[in-house]
Amino acid sequence: MKGNMNNMMKQMQKMQKKMMQAQEELHEMSFEATAGGGMVTVTANGKKEITDIQIKEEVVDPDDIEMLQDLIIAATNDLLKQIDDKTNDTMGQFTKGLNMPGMF
Repeated sequence: MKGNMNNMMKQMQKMQKKMMQAQEELHEMSFEATAGGGMVTVTANGKKEITDIQIKEEVVDPDDIEMLQDLIIAATNDLLKQIDDKTNDTMGQFTKGLNMPGMF
C-alpha cells in the first residue's frame, strides 16, 4: 500500500512539473489578431499582456473615433479568445479523465 502511495506521489510530481513547463511555454508564446481587414493588429503574450498594437494610418479618422475603438476592441477580444483556447487545449491534456471542478 505504501509503495503505491509513493508511486502515485512521484507520478503527481512528474505531472505537476510537466504542467508547469507547459504553462511556461504558453506564457512565452506570441498571439496576434487583426480587425478591419488588417487595419488594427493587436499582439500579446500567453500571459494576456498586450505587447503591441499596430494601427494603419488610413483608419484614423478624427470624425469617427468610435470605429477605431471598435476595431481595437474586436481585435483584442479575438486575441484573448485565441489565448484562452490555446491554454485550454494545452492545459486540458493534464486534467483529462480527472473529475476536478475548477481546473482550467
